[in-house]
Amino acid sequence: MKSTWSIVEKSTGELKVTVDGNEWKEAQDKAFKKIAKKVQVKGFREGQAPEKMVRQMVSSQEIMMQAIDMIANNALFFGIEEQGLQLITRPSLDLEAVTEEEVTLKFQCTVSPEVTLGAYKEVEYDEVKVRVPSSEVKAQMEKIQNDYTELVLKEEGFVEEGNTAVIDFEGFKDGVAFDGGKGENYPLEIGSHTFIPGFEEQLIGMIAGEEKDINVTFPEEYQAKDLAGQPVVFKVKVNEIKTKFVPEMNDDLVKEINIPDVNTVKDLEKMIKKDLKAKKTKEAEEKVMNSLLTSVVDASTVDIPDVMVEDETNNMMEDFKNRLAQQGIDFNMYLSMVQQEEATIREQMSKDAYNKVKVRLVLAQIAKEEGIEVSDEEVEAEYGAIAAQYQMDVEKVKEYINSGSIRYDLRLQKALDLIKSTSKKKEKDA
Repeated sequence: MKSTWSIVEKSTGELKVTVDGNEWKEAQDKAFKKIAKKVQVKGFREGQAPEKMVRQMVSSQEIMMQAIDMIANNALFFGIEEQGLQLITRPSLDLEAVTEEEVTLKFQCTVSPEVTLGAYKEVEYDEVKVRVPSSEVKAQMEKIQNDYTELVLKEEGFVEEGNTAVIDFEGFKDGVAFDGGKGENYPLEIGSHTFIPGFEEQLIGMIAGEEKDINVTFPEEYQAKDLAGQPVVFKVKVNEIKTKFVPEMNDDLVKEINIPDVNTVKDLEKMIKKDLKAKKTKEAEEKVMNSLLTSVVDASTVDIPDVMVEDETNNMMEDFKNRLAQQGIDFNMYLSMVQQEEATIREQMSKDAYNKVKVRLVLAQIAKEEGIEVSDEEVEAEYGAIAAQYQMDVEKVKEYINSGSIRYDLRLQKALDLIKSTSKKKEKDA
């Protein structure tokens, strides 16, 4: 066998493999024997007729086509190895020329594209300062207070902004009750704007036990078409009025929260500040890492095949649909909610898909340039970490994720670590 390789466009090219001599002759002989087993000759059992008689009934064209089917895979693997190719999709096969002496097969192949790296060591980055203002600590303290807020019965007085009115209500359009417009002992926080515009405002000033007709108009864009833009009347009764009781932030409340080693307000402030700083530090590190990665990727050039972007887009779409399904949302329902077509979402995703593919290709090339390898022990450790994270048996994880994928991801991570470890902070101008 012999082969040639030529790029046509964007890492897509033609791999030509010629099979001749004894290899081609043996392939035709095997093909004939396979065909002969199914040839029926009058007076003989199937596959038992003399070769000379069978050959009179089988064309050389049929034999050669069968022989091509039998050697195509071997020819492809020979060409891939001889040319040192790394295919990323299954190739298509064309027949360029065939005679009884030789056959030339033409495979349309898409290979992993060449990456020309820019600078990836000693990349400069802007330092991100981490600060935790006292106002943020205070806001977190107030949030904790609000989490322990209780609703208490308002013995006297009327409904005010911020109160919760416990109401019975029923809605009528043209004097007829409509579906979905009735509720009993419904706790409505005044100012939450959860009801139709104008409803909550008309409750203000009512007292417990009072009944009232509330006139409102449904918004034009309301989902129920028969009510959209229509005036209606709600018959309302206020059963109870409740007000918020916000506990004082003191040591007693801190003890009630029951956080290990946190017993006083001072302890709580220190813990909140520490947690905020850790969170901001992590975000700052991610920002620096993203900045470094963007610099390295932008400095590199690669002509990405369309099929790689398309495959990544398909994966992202599938993940997106699965996440929606986990939330109980059908994809078609989602399209209706956001008033978009699937093609529009795919187009938006394809931009991110392109960037993801380029990042992987650049990191893989850095790993290649640096001779980065991943040991079997590192692969096993990663399997163990995944199993612990998802509380699964390690052997079960191995059924879902092959070791090649683990090894590939770890190599990319090592390349990323290399960029980070060799990077340097930008010097400030004097």
